[in-house]
Amino acid sequence: MTVQRAGSKPAASTSQRLLVAEATVVGALILALFVRELPSLRRELRIWRMAGGLRAGHRYP
Repeated sequence: MTVQRAGSKPAASTSQRLLVAEATVVGALILALFVRELPSLRRELRIWRMAGGLRAGHRYP
C-alpha cells in the first residue's frame, strides 16, 4: 500500500503531463518540417500533374 502525502500529486499525473509535453514537442516539429517542405511538395505535385498524374500509367519511369 502506498501512502501519499497531503498536497502531493500521484506519479501517474506527472508522467501523463510529461507524455503530453513530449507529444506536443514532436507534433510541433512535424508541423514545422511540413511547413518548411510545403513549397517543394507543391512543385512536385505540379510536375506530376503535368506528366499526366494517374493517367500516365507507365509512360514515364
